[in-house]
Parts: sequence; C-alpha cells; structure tokens
Amino acid sequence: MAEQKFLPFALPDIGEDEINEVVDALRSGWVTTGPKTKQFEADFAAFIGDGVEAIAVNSATAGLHLALEAVGVKEGDEVIVPSYTFTATAEVVRYLGAHPVIVDVDPVTFNIRPEAIRVAITAKTRAIMPVHFAGLACDMDAIIAIAREHGLKIVEDAAHAMPTYYKGKLIGTLDSDVTVFSFYANKTMTTGEGGMVVSKNKDIIARCKVMRLHGISRDAFDRYTSKTPAWYYEVVAPGYKYNMPDTAAAMGIHQLKKINAFLKKRETLAARFDAELADLPLILPARPTEAGSNHAWHLYPVRLKPEAGISRDDFIVRMAELGIGCSVHFIPLHRQPVWRDGYSLKRESFPVADAAFEAEVTLPLYTRMTDDDQSRVIAAVRQLLGK
Repeated sequence: MAEQKFLPFALPDIGEDEINEVVDALRSGWVTTGPKTKQFEADFAAFIGDGVEAIAVNSATAGLHLALEAVGVKEGDEVIVPSYTFTATAEVVRYLGAHPVIVDVDPVTFNIRPEAIRVAITAKTRAIMPVHFAGLACDMDAIIAIAREHGLKIVEDAAHAMPTYYKGKLIGTLDSDVTVFSFYANKTMTTGEGGMVVSKNKDIIARCKVMRLHGISRDAFDRYTSKTPAWYYEVVAPGYKYNMPDTAAAMGIHQLKKINAFLKKRETLAARFDAELADLPLILPARPTEAGSNHAWHLYPVRLKPEAGISRDDFIVRMAELGIGCSVHFIPLHRQPVWRDGYSLKRESFPVADAAFEAEVTLPLYTRMTDDDQSRVIAAVRQLLGK
C-alpha cells in the first residue's frame, strides 16, 4: 500500500469549464473585480434564494471582518465564538478592537452550545458567531432565540456549510443578520482563495460593498466601464482591500453549478465510511437529527476511542506511512498561545473541546476520491485498529 501514490487529505475538483472561464477572464483584459465577479455574486444569491444579496470577497476571513464591522461591532465589544474552530473566527473580532469570548462546544456535534452562549453574555456582548462545524448546522433555533432575547447580532461562520440545510432552509436564509461562506482550496467548492458575504439586510450589504474596497463610494468596475466620464469618487470610510478578482470568480461560476453534484458525491463517500468503519473503536461524525436538515460533509472527522490502542498522533503518522494524508480539526482556540495567554484561558474550562481535540482525526474526503482511493483509506484504518 505504501508504494502506491500518496492520497492527500483533500484535492480541489476543477474541470475544463473552470479553466476555460479563467482563460476568458485573462483574455478579456479585465482581471480584477468586474463582470465575472458580478455574475458569480448574482448566481450565488440566486442559488441561496429567499431574497438575499451576495458580496464576493477575497477570503472568508475578510468576509467575517466585513460582516462584523457592518453589524456594528466596535472597540471594547464582545463577540461569542466557539473554541472548536479555526483562529480566523476569533481573529476578525480583534481586527475591530473587540474581544472574542470563547466558549465550549457540544460533545456530539462540536458546534457551539446554546447554553454556553447564554452563560457568556454580558453587558458588552454585541454578537454571536456560530460555526457550522464540518458542514453540520448549529442549533440555530436556540441561538436565534437567545440573540433576539438579548438584542444581539448573529454572524454565521459558514465556511464549512455549502450547501447545508437546517430544518428545510438553506444556511444563508435563516433569521441571522449575515452569513459568510468560504471557497478556500479544500472547501466543498473553491475559487482558490475567496469567500461570499450573504444577507437579506440591504444596509449590511451596502456597508460591506463600501468597506470591501477602500471605503470608496463607487466600484472601480462601474467607474472604468462607464460610457461617460466617471472618474470622480469619494472615500466615505477607512475601508479595506477585500475584493474578489474576476480570475477567481470565473472558477466560482462553474463550481457553483456543480455544487449539488459535489454534495451527492460527498454524501456517498460519507455513507460508505459510516458503513465500513462502524465496527471499529471510533466515534463517527454526527449526523443531523432534525427533519429537513443535511450535512455538507466538508470534513469527515472521527475520534479514536481509548480502546483503539493507538494515540491520535501516532495514528496520523502511521496513516502517512501507508500513503494516506489525514488532518486534525481543530487545535482549539483555548490551546493556541495568542488566545490562551491573551485571555488567560484554562483547559479545564473547555472540557468538551479539549477532549475532542485529543482524539480527533479527519480522514480524507473529497469529490475526486475514487472507490479504490476510499478502499485504501478504509483498509489502512482497519489495519491500524486491528480489524
């Protein structure tokens, strides 16, 4: 097995349609934010539906920053985030001089616990940032109820959740204030780097548009393509440089067209893993329990039980020796020096996230994975766990 090609943890699934669209953008003479980006935004908003508008950005991190700024988070405010997430979720809070209040997660889903949110609310709390871990939606009914009760904003970190349904509604259409998706290389669809901010609130969208490009009152594309002199603009806020270029949006146009097919493939892969790993000393990923909900299967995270007879770190090393790449999602925020030391966080305050990290390993799952590829992963896992 070790002599076969190395199976990476993830691979993007890019076809000729994406390549041709990128080439068309390059040949057009307009490679920054322009017609391809506008088309991608319109297509994405139509896919999400329910009257949303969409703003393309150069990363989901940028999108989260814009979203928090647009809902009014400012210096000294607090934003509640889960420990079991990537650092971007917390770091964007600090960009605004606000403070992330880091809380523990649910032991089954690894999603933020509504009860933990409620306990963490103070007079300084401005917003809640639920993260739909691995592609499974948080308990949004409970989170929305808490936000309404306390007058808080909700910014959904949907980096893993394209396309995820919660009780029959697509993430991005719920009664939160704004949702941010990621198109990083290993996500369920990709533009290489990139993200999308989605909201039904026109004021939030308008603010994100302005702040996305230096705080300028008019898009460069509109100015430069105008048939009449339109050189004049005004800088109305100290904005950022977060726009998506057409070369990236060109990929997104076709990745979006494939997203439902991508989802079906991911569901098939996850179902096979579930069936063929069920008898092993593993805790398999959580599945949705509510009617009308699904899992986007951005990740397939398992946990090694104590009786597995091998540590998580050794398991990853041995899998690599067998030619298979794995990963860990995530090293919790409370273990990262910047958050641990900056906010005096103790491991015992996050027992669920801490225990999950100690045992979690993410197996390869991507749409280019063949049956033979998946068979190799399953065989390697069974070999290491004595089955």
